[in-house]
Amino acid sequence: MPKIIDLTLPYTDHMPCQDAFPANVFVQLRSHEDTRSLEMGTPEDPFTSAWHYISTVDHIGTHIDAFYHMSPTGLPIDQMPLELFFGKAVCLDLRHIPDRGMITPKDLEEAERKAGVNIDGHIVLLCTGVSRYYPKPECIYSNPGLSGEATHWLADHHSRVHGVEGPSTDIMDTKLFPSHRVCRERKITHYEWLIHLDQLVGKGEFQFYGVPLRLTGASASPVRAFAILNEM
Repeated sequence: MPKIIDLTLPYTDHMPCQDAFPANVFVQLRSHEDTRSLEMGTPEDPFTSAWHYISTVDHIGTHIDAFYHMSPTGLPIDQMPLELFFGKAVCLDLRHIPDRGMITPKDLEEAERKAGVNIDGHIVLLCTGVSRYYPKPECIYSNPGLSGEATHWLADHHSRVHGVEGPSTDIMDTKLFPSHRVCRERKITHYEWLIHLDQLVGKGEFQFYGVPLRLTGASASPVRAFAILNEM
């Protein structure tokens, strides 16, 4: 069987997120023990069940931004074409970029050469190593940023979707958002809060999947992101 790499943060209660967001809630409402009192099933074969409650901003945890997130005229997540969310992919090794450093087109070109994949329409995942901080507070503000020029480079290579570790493709506390602004201009988007990208470095081309929920009018959606490698 092909090897599957899970790239998704475990979903837990009160996950780390930027200050602008209220914390997410993920709690069990009823357990199997609780629901015994409902007397479901039959005396010979009683049935119990359990259920949880979720309340969250759509940008918490592993997620993809909708075009609407970056532009008031962009498509919300439920209207974006499904084919955007899976396909051929490559992971670029950018772990030499320092915390809060800026990723340039030259960095992408060198990483592309080392990866041995000519980027042309690929989903491009950027391994920076910043996920090592999760869930410490540093995970919110230590990520490198993707420069506007580098984001143009991805679009020029026909990559409509890219993905990063950490909370953003930009260094959020600068409030400049050069990568998001280029995404708005070029009509491309990105995954955020990916993990385990180090396991994809040096693997060449693989298949990536990260399909969002069909949330009506949403600016983003949680996803279960994973990669499928051809190696055994």
